[in-house]
Amino acid sequence: MRIYDYKGFPNPTRVRLALAEKGLHDEVEFLHVDVPAGEHRTPEFLAKNPSGAVPVLELDDGTILSESTAITEYLDHVTGAPTLTGLDAKERGVIHMLQRKVEDGLLDAVSNYFHFATPGLGPDIETYENAGYGERRRAVALKTMEWMDGKLVDSDFFAGDRLTVVDITAFAGFAFADFAGIETPANFDNIAAWKARMNARPSIAVLA
Repeated sequence: MRIYDYKGFPNPTRVRLALAEKGLHDEVEFLHVDVPAGEHRTPEFLAKNPSGAVPVLELDDGTILSESTAITEYLDHVTGAPTLTGLDAKERGVIHMLQRKVEDGLLDAVSNYFHFATPGLGPDIETYENAGYGERRRAVALKTMEWMDGKLVDSDFFAGDRLTVVDITAFAGFAFADFAGIETPANFDNIAAWKARMNARPSIAVLA
């Protein structure tokens, strides 16, 4: 397998963590795509992913998978435990629902703020600005953090007693928020404890 990505970006982070949690990180060849330099807009890369986004997974038979959730879904079925996307129909539905809420309300909201309301990746990459929309999405991110803190009152992870794709998306979302200057409110103690648990996991070492 090959992964085309830019190490440290939020969505590549999600896939790298999924690979590490599944014990597959060392079985993948990582190919650097220089997004700040515009390499994601070259004809060669757009032939693999017309949306021009990283990461992209290329299987040995030439199959291309883009979108972090699709890549994680594939990886979760390559090997068995631990399961990131659910053990049965009910759990899979709940995890998918929570993952999407965190993805849209935190990760995507922070991304919208970063790209539309700040200089982002610079004028050569950021070709459209909409500060009002970006600030509105910043407010959504903070509201989502409040909801997420409440989800952790009775559990160590967002979907229950073990790590799932929800936690992976949340980890990338909070890291991006820190980078973009959206601080997690200091009174969100449950999130602070969750961050400590996440940072202690061996899989985090792949991000160094």
